[in-house]
Amino acid sequence: MSLDTTETWADKANALSLRTQAFIDGKFVDAASGKTFASINPATGKSLADVAAGDTEDVDRAVRAARKVFESGVWSRMSPAQRGRRLVKLAELIDQHREELALLETLDVGKPIRDSLGVDVPLTATCIRWYGEAIDKIYDEIAPTARSAVSLMRREPLGVVAAVVPWNFPLLMAAWKIGPVLAAGNSLVLKPAEQSPLSILRVAELAIEAGIPEGVFNVVTGFGETAGRALGVHMDVDAVTFTGSTEVGKYFMTYSGQSNLKRVSLECGGKSPNIVLADAPDLDAAATAAAWGIFYNQGEVCNAGSRLIVEEPIREEFVEKVIKVAKTIKVGDPLDPKTEMGPVVDESQMKRVMAYIAKGSEEGAALKLGGDSVAGENGYFISPTVFEDVRRDMTIAQEEIFGPVLSVISAKNVDEAIAIGNDTIYGLAAAVWSRDINTVFKASEALKAGVVWVNCFDHGDISSPFGGFKQSGFGRDKSLHAIDKYTDIKTTWIHLG
Repeated sequence: MSLDTTETWADKANALSLRTQAFIDGKFVDAASGKTFASINPATGKSLADVAAGDTEDVDRAVRAARKVFESGVWSRMSPAQRGRRLVKLAELIDQHREELALLETLDVGKPIRDSLGVDVPLTATCIRWYGEAIDKIYDEIAPTARSAVSLMRREPLGVVAAVVPWNFPLLMAAWKIGPVLAAGNSLVLKPAEQSPLSILRVAELAIEAGIPEGVFNVVTGFGETAGRALGVHMDVDAVTFTGSTEVGKYFMTYSGQSNLKRVSLECGGKSPNIVLADAPDLDAAATAAAWGIFYNQGEVCNAGSRLIVEEPIREEFVEKVIKVAKTIKVGDPLDPKTEMGPVVDESQMKRVMAYIAKGSEEGAALKLGGDSVAGENGYFISPTVFEDVRRDMTIAQEEIFGPVLSVISAKNVDEAIAIGNDTIYGLAAAVWSRDINTVFKASEALKAGVVWVNCFDHGDISSPFGGFKQSGFGRDKSLHAIDKYTDIKTTWIHLG
């Protein structure tokens, strides 16, 4: 990673050229209405740029462009190997422009530059490259029929896919959609969150440079209740893939029923339990993982380990270790390479998190660390916060806060820990720490979550699927399983006589 100073990064930020228009049919265009909205730097509270506020008409334009190029076959019927080479080229361009993209990410959402540059941008390139390299390795099938017939089962792209992505990982969550959607031969209309439009607009421009045809990859900037809803109810969108809150995910289910029964896949909220048992193999490692499992990315992570469930005999010792780690986390200017935690995304989110902190105290939880905002130049900073003596029915133990707030809950044994772990509407992720192989297998089977980590937290790579159970949604991002969401199986039965 670059060792540039804060001042150097600030100078680079001032020199950036910002793309602020929607990207439709290979061109940057104003919103049809001419309206814009401000993209705010959460570290300062000041406007970065005025961005096109796309609406129904802009969505219509983007969908028409996506449909036209899909039906032309210039991308949808291109050989998988050729599509793959262009996606690999896009990944290479993302790598080449990593500093620019990292700065855009950091300025837009307050993510520390060390994370944007060292994690988000590299993983974005890795994801798109992986799908580019994988797509010509996926085979169609022949059914084991009688010899009087041949039954061919072929994957076909769905057509026009809409992707609505969140603000916590703007590039990476977009890449989890872009990679499989485009690799499969679909056209894409992507709506970034209104808090984080800048980095993906630059990637869309790079896609043209990589040889992806105009109209294949479109970006409509705007608000969820306008542009997002327009995609959800559009009669010529074949599928919607959404990452965000459970509340909004339910809207997209409704939109599908109100329109053309478009496919919907959802990766929604989480309240992930991180269970640490008395026989955990390394309490220091577990404490470090527990702290970073909630305070990484300002706690704005769907699978954050926001509920720390600790077996009673080690609770006091373990919580002290977690707090010790939390106290070392440097909160500050996201352009400072030493900063480990920046501001939350905007004022609304800061007020939301602070309201949950107040609620925790009101309901009787013991505030052991933090609970306040950290001084910043009009920015939206919240210190790492730890509550102990949390009951499983408290608001802070049940609802997704999406901020740096950890709830510590005691459990008498593994059975009670699992019961507490499952006692929310969510089922995105979970973790269990124990040296007993029987215990971890029992727990991994019993926990209702799409991914269960054993003696670690938030591990994985692009080859491993990610998604939830219960009201955390359905469908999987990452891995070859993501291709299933953006293709359909066509059977051709050939009678041989």
